Amino acid sequence: MSKALPNRPLNPRRIAVLAFNTFTQLVRMKVFYFLAIFAVIVIGSNSLDLPTNSAPENAGVQVLYAIKNTSLGCMGLFSLVLAVVATGLLLPKDVEDRTLYTILAKPVPRLDYLVGKLLGVTSLIFISMVVMDLLMVGVLQLRTNEVLETRAHFADSAGYPAEMKERYLAETRALGPSWNLQAGVLVVFFRAAVMAAVALLLSTFSTSTLFTAVVGFMILFVGFFQADARDFYFSGTGALGRVGSGAISVVLPDLQLFNVVDSIIEGKLLEAGMLLKIAGVTLFYCVIYTFTSWIIFARKEF
Repeated sequence: MSKALPNRPLNPRRIAVLAFNTFTQLVRMKVFYFLAIFAVIVIGSNSLDLPTNSAPENAGVQVLYAIKNTSLGCMGLFSLVLAVVATGLLLPKDVEDRTLYTILAKPVPRLDYLVGKLLGVTSLIFISMVVMDLLMVGVLQLRTNEVLETRAHFADSAGYPAEMKERYLAETRALGPSWNLQAGVLVVFFRAAVMAAVALLLSTFSTSTLFTAVVGFMILFVGFFQADARDFYFSGTGALGRVGSGAISVVLPDLQLFNVVDSIIEGKLLEAGMLLKIAGVTLFYCVIYTFTSWIIFARKEF
């Protein structure tokens, strides 16, 4: 007979059980069909030989950019859709199936229930992105090898000195798989985790998945542009304006900080300090929104 879990909040074992059950529940809902669509898009982008007016020494480079741009773009889109829709489905479905009543009657602290749900969704997103990342890296590596071979042949035919040829090929290798590219994938995951926490908060006071999804995507849209709006409306307003600007950035997630993926695709290095800052902001938003979700959820009668 299994030993009962202590009825105290934030029990790691209980949260892990809830997270695993949430993960399997979402898998049964066949959300992994997104991966099949992603595979088709990435493989299709690999097969494209886009027309270009670039010089012969730049042959094939555009395809490498296209693979990274298409892959990270699809990762971003699919992870955000999964974050908002999958999270928005969970609470209404548990209420409809009366699973929630069984869980809370054990009794399970409501904070553990919410944290477990959020971790289950983010685990699904993470594993999905690992699979998509492996596919992207594989396709990108194959195409990079082809471009390297083409450019090496061009360098030999053009009579490049050995040192110049090595620099020329090093530029190509930098456009292929790299740790910097993996940092970009991690940023995409962080952004999706923030939106999952937002959707969790919305679902605590909404019984409609459609409402959660619509409002969630509206918040996502606002999040991309709110930093510019805050700068416009609060510039020159002094300390009071800074307080108001900070309050807005807490209530609505400021997603502009996550807009570093385009720079990474172009080959610009994402510094470790910036990556840590993004990770810290992600943790801050997830904690704030989960805590607020718990305050609202704790007052609901079931």
